[in-house]
Amino acid sequence: MKSKNKSLAQSVRWYRKWHRYTAMLLLTFIAIVSLSGILLAWKDELQLKPPSQKSVTTNQDLLPLSKIETIAIKHIEDLNLSSTINRIDYRPRKGIAKVRFQTHFTELQIDCYTGKILSQKIRTADIIEMIHDGSIIDYLVNSEGKTVKLLYSSVLGLGLLFLSFSGFWLWKKPKQIKKNKN
Repeated sequence: MKSKNKSLAQSVRWYRKWHRYTAMLLLTFIAIVSLSGILLAWKDELQLKPPSQKSVTTNQDLLPLSKIETIAIKHIEDLNLSSTINRIDYRPRKGIAKVRFQTHFTELQIDCYTGKILSQKIRTADIIEMIHDGSIIDYLVNSEGKTVKLLYSSVLGLGLLFLSFSGFWLWKKPKQIKKNKN
């Protein structure tokens, strides 16, 4: 019985030591992921992304996507920003197209009937999302791959799994030791 308790106690010490080291190493990253996750959950309420506009014109034909692209590129070049488009979110029912760019966080909302710029805002939620998943590092160093994002997510995920597992054992093993003493 004594050797069994001794073995359990050694196990508890090992888990406590590595639980503490892992927690200290991951503390900053866990805090960043937690805080950015809260902000992402509340992004609409905190207005971290531009609200969708609506076109007031509906009795005309919709502009072709190529025309919307041309309007967006001309407008953004007039602001001396990169005109490389990441995506165009085309919403014909609302009569708008949201244009997002590759190298900055500007979003243009363009009226699909008139070609008028309805909104030009920064997508703060995209910045927070990149901080949350670690891809902000890839973005800042202009990496085409997702190396840092994958490494960051994997290390943090495995670290949290280990903390969960070791935390459980740090709770359970002393109970076993106490039970064995009785």
